[in-house]
Amino acid sequence: MTVRKFAPADAPYARTPGQEAGVFVGNLVDQRHGGPLTIGYGRYDPDQSIDEAIVVHDVMVVLAGRVSVTADGATVTAGPGEVIYMPAGSNVTIRSHEQGALTAYVTHPHWQEAV
Repeated sequence: MTVRKFAPADAPYARTPGQEAGVFVGNLVDQRHGGPLTIGYGRYDPDQSIDEAIVVHDVMVVLAGRVSVTADGATVTAGPGEVIYMPAGSNVTIRSHEQGALTAYVTHPHWQEAV
């Protein structure tokens, strides 16, 4: 793979696997490209909540809106320019707020192979 640039409009968004909420992911780089990471964007409709068992190391960068992640009884909230790290083995609840959110994510290894 050569050096590339991506924008949120490039992502092939699909509903988060196994979820009914208005949360969508769009991988731009993953196992099909031969690298060790998955890179993509996440789009959250307003006031959505999902429960996830994190099976890979997951880094979420909030680009717009706000996202809260609760794990082990503690909640962190991030806004534009802030990063949330979710280590493999975490059980989390991810919640968007009234304005929804746009995030970028990087996982290691590839999340699609791990679920």
